[in-house]
Amino acid sequence: MKMRRHRVFLLCTVGLCVISFLHYYKALHYVSLLRELSAPYPNIKSFIMVTGFFWRERATPLTSASPEEGPPPALRPSDTRPHPSRFIGDLHKRTFTLQEDHTPYFVRTKAGAWCFRQGTEVAPPRDDAGTGKGRPTMSSAPKLKPKRGKRLVKCVCRPGWHGPYCGVPTMVYHSNLPTKERLIPREKPRRVINAINVNHEFDLLHVRFHELANAVDLFLVCESNFTAYGERRPLSFLRRLLNGTYDYVRHKILYVFLNHFPDGGRQDGWIADDYLRTFLTRDGMSRVRGLRPDDVFLINDADEIPAQEGILFLKLFDGWTEPFAIHMRKSLYGFFWKQLGSLEVVSGCTTGMLSEVYDNDGIRLRRRDYYTMPRFRKYENDTGHILVQWSLGSPFHFAGWHCSWCFTPEGIHLKLVSAQNGDFPRWGDYEDKRDLNYIRELIRTGGWFDGSVQEYPPSDPKEHMYAPKYMLDNFKHYQYLLENPYAKQPVLNYRLSLVLDYTEQFKRKI
Repeated sequence: MKMRRHRVFLLCTVGLCVISFLHYYKALHYVSLLRELSAPYPNIKSFIMVTGFFWRERATPLTSASPEEGPPPALRPSDTRPHPSRFIGDLHKRTFTLQEDHTPYFVRTKAGAWCFRQGTEVAPPRDDAGTGKGRPTMSSAPKLKPKRGKRLVKCVCRPGWHGPYCGVPTMVYHSNLPTKERLIPREKPRRVINAINVNHEFDLLHVRFHELANAVDLFLVCESNFTAYGERRPLSFLRRLLNGTYDYVRHKILYVFLNHFPDGGRQDGWIADDYLRTFLTRDGMSRVRGLRPDDVFLINDADEIPAQEGILFLKLFDGWTEPFAIHMRKSLYGFFWKQLGSLEVVSGCTTGMLSEVYDNDGIRLRRRDYYTMPRFRKYENDTGHILVQWSLGSPFHFAGWHCSWCFTPEGIHLKLVSAQNGDFPRWGDYEDKRDLNYIRELIRTGGWFDGSVQEYPPSDPKEHMYAPKYMLDNFKHYQYLLENPYAKQPVLNYRLSLVLDYTEQFKRKI
């Protein structure tokens, strides 16, 4: 009799477990199906991916792709060593093969949810010893045992992250992306290529590398031995590349060397300005191997630094449209002079669209007129992609930083004399504008070369998106860009005078 009761109890327990398991699977399947069918543009491929995605385990080891941290080395003055162009060899002809990114960006929590690591809040594990000092953990192989009364398993998002997977940063959540309801994690991360032209923005280059090294798979860095004005210039980036300055990210850099000046560039500076981006894109992308059409191409000026969170989103999620722009916080001379609004620059698309619509020309991408290009409609029909431009961020939720003329006075002087012959007035042609004391006064007041002085909104170094994290972590090195170096002493004198006036008034009252 006792044996029968035990058998009945055991069978009931097994039956309950099976029913619970099926009920749990049905709930997950229903959430994914409902989300996909309620999307404005249902996609059967993404629907199939979602329904099977929850049950696939990722067997990749937990490795860190972080570059070496530490303040950038001091910029070396010109020396008497041989010019680096003598040692370039075949560096500007080498190819780069993109590798798969096996970083475990997503994990499955103990509750069974599939969550983005960086954006998910996890509960600390139970401390059996009663010390209460357990560290938060996530399990990559959870036991599918839902709690009583809970039908849906959700990720708990940290501040600044949104969506069912906690992988949508605030800058995307508040953007004008028309397909926010269709976003789902990819099985295989895209590779991201960031293309930039560099002149002498070496401090900002360190910031870019440290901000984006965990999101970008390849940096295409183009340098020319001519300025935008057509004068000869040293290959300063190449020298730093060869002397080990960028060793912490060297494995992700492909050097692009522009050894000639375009015809007509001296007479019309816009020819030279456009040609820099055209050459960078066509020469650089022709040397990249292993590309997939859905990899991401991103082109920036050296003073435009996207935020890591937005680029990671593009890398890890399906469902966004193209091309995309970036809203950047605008600053002048340093992050202490914050300009109103944001700078919205069309910055990227998939490598498929870059090739098929833009003909591998980066300047066409930045011009916003993709819908007038002859292969636009064909690419849209062939791929089924929705070609609707959108912008990461908004004028109130920045997705990067644009720091214009952010140099020392000597660096601003160099930019003046190197500027292209097209953006008139060309202030470098005026001797008084090149005077270092005059430049220092511009930095102190936030004035412009035409004599005007703008009214800037109050800027607090503690505000969100004030400056990239790497700069704040290396405050001493970047202090000249984080605090106005020429207004500091007058401010201190002003505050001291207020204290003295208050003390004098207090003495009179006594």
